Amino acid sequence: MRWLVGWSRGAAGSGTEAWPDAPDRSDRPASPGPPVEPVGARLLWGEPAPLWAVGDWRPDEVRVVHADADTRLAVLGRCGASDDALRSGLLAARGGALRHLTAWPGSYTAVARVGRRLTVAGDLAGARPVFHAAWSGGTAYATAALPLADLVEAELDIGYLAALLACPDSPEALADGTPYTGVRRVPPGHALVLRDGARDITGYEPTSSLAVAAPQLDARQAVEGVREAIVEAVRTRLAAPRHAVEYGDGHVPDGGHVPGDGHLSGDGHVPDGGAYGHGRAPDGWNAPGAGPAHRRTAYRRGPAPGVGADLSGGSASSTLALLAAGLPGLPGTPLGFGNGTGERLLAVTFNDLASDGGRTRESELERARAIAANPRLRHVIVAAGTEALPYAELYDGPLTDEPGPAIASAARHRRRLAAGGADHLVGHGARQVLDAHPARLADLLMDRRRRHLLKPVSALARADGPSAHSLFVPFTVYRAARRLARTSYREGLEAAAAELLTPGAYGPLPGAPATGGPVDASLAALAWCRPGPAARWLTGEALAEVSVRLQSAAVRTNGLAQRPGERRAAAALSRHAADHRVLEQAAEVRGQRLHAPFLDNQVVRACRALPEALRVQPGARASVLRSVLAGAGIRELPPGWGAPSHAAHAAAGRAGIGASLGPLQDLFATPLLADAGLVDAGVVRGALRAAANGAPLALDGLAELVSAEVWLRRLLARRGTCWTGPAAPSRRAVAGGVPPRPSL
Repeated sequence: MRWLVGWSRGAAGSGTEAWPDAPDRSDRPASPGPPVEPVGARLLWGEPAPLWAVGDWRPDEVRVVHADADTRLAVLGRCGASDDALRSGLLAARGGALRHLTAWPGSYTAVARVGRRLTVAGDLAGARPVFHAAWSGGTAYATAALPLADLVEAELDIGYLAALLACPDSPEALADGTPYTGVRRVPPGHALVLRDGARDITGYEPTSSLAVAAPQLDARQAVEGVREAIVEAVRTRLAAPRHAVEYGDGHVPDGGHVPGDGHLSGDGHVPDGGAYGHGRAPDGWNAPGAGPAHRRTAYRRGPAPGVGADLSGGSASSTLALLAAGLPGLPGTPLGFGNGTGERLLAVTFNDLASDGGRTRESELERARAIAANPRLRHVIVAAGTEALPYAELYDGPLTDEPGPAIASAARHRRRLAAGGADHLVGHGARQVLDAHPARLADLLMDRRRRHLLKPVSALARADGPSAHSLFVPFTVYRAARRLARTSYREGLEAAAAELLTPGAYGPLPGAPATGGPVDASLAALAWCRPGPAARWLTGEALAEVSVRLQSAAVRTNGLAQRPGERRAAAALSRHAADHRVLEQAAEVRGQRLHAPFLDNQVVRACRALPEALRVQPGARASVLRSVLAGAGIRELPPGWGAPSHAAHAAAGRAGIGASLGPLQDLFATPLLADAGLVDAGVVRGALRAAANGAPLALDGLAELVSAEVWLRRLLARRGTCWTGPAAPSRRAVAGGVPPRPSL
């Protein structure tokens, strides 16, 4: 895990008084700040506003350029800009053009220091977030929330956890919070601007008017822009220096015990004695949540040197694999890939032998084999049984910044990624940036483009197969889209708050995503805000608190300069990016870098320029990616390429619950979520038994509950903090267990 951290402080008495959520620091000096520094850090620049890079950063991933003595820029991550381009962007940002700091290809975090002003730019998707907290008379910031929580000695925010489980893709319920009280998140598309400790959140993207539709590019021109952005994103990864992980003689670092296949215990004990979040990092590899999984990878076969890619048979992963294998080798790149060097790209396909994915999984494997026949690809199939099902080895992993569904399937992903390259391409985010959210149908109605609704609603009518109700599907979808188009933002939030207060006893909430098919899911998505799949298992008290959050957001709003489809699509992308970041941390393989080019700023911007009429067409994502590959000279694709599939994922989740039902029941015998007042343990155990027996329940919701419970146990079991020094924080974040549930 890698992160950066720094702070900005002003005169004594400034900063924390204006922040009501900030912890009391009356016993600490306001300025100068206490002499603390992060464990295992590399100082990029010093006082008065120091900045550190912490973790296993590669030398080429940390770049600092100077325009003069008081103007400097740090870029951390994979950035394709030259030093001259970085200096030009720094000079533009000095004049207030913050967007220039986010316009380079790649995925990175930019920190600009101009005199006493400090600017930290987040990305558009949210895969590289920025967090901040009031501290020592000023503001501390980082790209990870846990170090800031340690710094300010934060407590657990139970209300945020309730909102994360009830409405995970609703920014109104989550706001700018984190699981830690006093630690806040910069929204995607915004930058944190600090001056003498005073903070300001500034958006750097232009906003469109709600009354007048934004001018749209021609469809052909927009697709060409997407092709150029994706190709440049892949080329940026290929142009970087190659890295290989060096392994020793198999010795487990730090004297740690090699964890076995320990079972879960109800009291939160870590079976192998591992520590989550220990203060000292073995081999100089610091991570706030380093644990047994990292020690296991010290002697396992690590990732191969060079670049690899997922090859699932789907359209997104195969597009990246074919582009990476087909782009010409770049001069000056050792072990470069492409037809200039003859090096073959490592393509990894995961074959699940334990779950019954039906014809969908078999067809995807056949497409992957057909694509891997390309002589520039070296195909590796990772076959796994019950040991790689979701919910296996739940305690064998590091502590992540926040809970996410990827925690439940981290062992599954880790086995696949360990067979990949030191730089590994994944297709995460393609669906969110290219597909049209169902709420975009309301945007078309607002622009009086009703004829463009014909194809998507007809495709939905055919999706569930022929039935007596299929003739009424187009009219039902049209009415739902028209209702959303005529509903104001405030009315939509108030309706969602009311739904949370009237759930069924054990049935789904009225607005929760259904399991009946694409038509039901699309109808549920045609709303400003809706409950998530785990909401049906939360207690009434937790749902009431989330309802209060939504009502407060509805009162605060003074109009919204976004259309419902545009806002819902941005929220879905932000949630997916956050889940991808949890996956990066939970399934991290030492020395490996996961690259998700579809979440890059330049790709997100290019995809947002696609006309809505093109995005809502059936098969739009496959059509755009076909054009991307055709522009790169790749036109022969296997039959069925681009067909959407979700059956294999659901089958794996159900099989995982059945295989791990005993440990899962023990996990929820005395759950911490119940101690916090969020769930009823008996209800969750009953839902797990029903899911194992084949009941049509929301499996994604159960994955979120299990992941949240495991995350809480890891958080409370960790030892040490991320800080050192004579005046380091006296206690770690969330010390003393889960606080009692406050009464409403």
